[in-house]
Amino acid sequence: MPSSGFQAQIDHDPTIISDLIKSSQTSIEELKHNIQTKSRSDLFDFILEDIQQLTKILFDPQSLGVIIAAMDASTWINEKMNKWLGEKNVADTLSQSVPNNITSEMGLDLLDVADVIRPYPEVIHYLQHVRDDNFLDELVKFEGGQETQDAIIAYLNKYGMRCAGEIDITKTRWREKPTTLVPMILNHIKESEPGSGNRKFEQGRQEALKKEQEILDRLKKLPDGKQKAKETKRMIDLIRNFIGYREYPKYGMINRYFVYKQALLKEAEQLVQANVIHEKEDIYYLTFEELREVVITNKVDYQIISKRKDEYKLYEKLTPPRVITSDGEIITGKYKRENLPAEAIVGLPVSSGVIEGRARVILNMEEADLEEGDILVTSFTDPGWTPLFVSIKGLVTEVGGLMTHGAVIAREYGLPAVVGVDHATKLIKDGQRIRVHGTEGYIEIL
Repeated sequence: MPSSGFQAQIDHDPTIISDLIKSSQTSIEELKHNIQTKSRSDLFDFILEDIQQLTKILFDPQSLGVIIAAMDASTWINEKMNKWLGEKNVADTLSQSVPNNITSEMGLDLLDVADVIRPYPEVIHYLQHVRDDNFLDELVKFEGGQETQDAIIAYLNKYGMRCAGEIDITKTRWREKPTTLVPMILNHIKESEPGSGNRKFEQGRQEALKKEQEILDRLKKLPDGKQKAKETKRMIDLIRNFIGYREYPKYGMINRYFVYKQALLKEAEQLVQANVIHEKEDIYYLTFEELREVVITNKVDYQIISKRKDEYKLYEKLTPPRVITSDGEIITGKYKRENLPAEAIVGLPVSSGVIEGRARVILNMEEADLEEGDILVTSFTDPGWTPLFVSIKGLVTEVGGLMTHGAVIAREYGLPAVVGVDHATKLIKDGQRIRVHGTEGYIEIL
């Protein structure tokens, strides 16, 4: 892979990442401050303007350059190590526990929250019976309640704008419904040891370093080995320094979306008080421009909202096709693979290793009741699902690719994973024992 000018520049400068993160955070703080004074039609103009700012950040050449450099380095490593050493998917192991990955930190930080709560039986007992999202205020009545409240609020301040399906601005955020996190916290208290957040990260880091040392030693023994090892070391550094940032632009975007949402819901409250709409959530069924019109005129055609609510219920029952062209043509296909066991369920290999365990087929994150050693089988994952990843040993999804969030985090946590498995949640039954072949890309039911 020829070294472009940009690559040569970032090779020697891991601080690029901290600068990119800092400027994103500053820009979000400015947005939070500036939006407070905006209302009615001004607010809509302000949000449209800010979306321009968001687009600039998302497509910033330096930001994209970092992500592409790390992805190219992964591809290079996988191709060359296969060719030179006869070993597949080496980049998976080298990607474990990299710095600056906001999504994998989110999973590990929830283990730390569990550690804070672990010593306080009264709090644990209270959390086991929590139904109401005001539970945070009630916590202080118990021994350890203040510490628990502080830990959960600190977590929500950093990650509360996330949720499953988070690209849809109407989906309920953890900040809006913190009870979503309670089952996961209780699960961590039950299933993990104190300090396991740090231990998991350190274990992955050591495995990556050991792998790096091993392949560099093996390369040095080859013809022209010194040069091969030097090029390989450079690529490994690119992966280790930069692949974690892949998750950050989306985090920045979801932060902004939540700021917009809170401001728009404030307008919705005004509309409810003026008896224009029945409930705040009615605005979810209007387009941005339609909502602006309603805010200006204080009038709405309720038939539109009712019709769209009915349509939404209908659409929820549909199963989208894997590929649909711009002409509306649906394309289906099969994986072309040789030498697989007869009954194998085939998908894309995205994170190396082989693991056996109990399949947990989970379609709604809040219903996740996982035990150590379980394999998560679901339709898709996004960053909102990743706090579950610290409790599992493998991952199977119906949708996904090599660089989707679930695949990136599976590699970083060292979880064998196969994605793009058609009908996985129907072919695999909850509770079945399965074997996931993350290197070859198939699943066996045992």
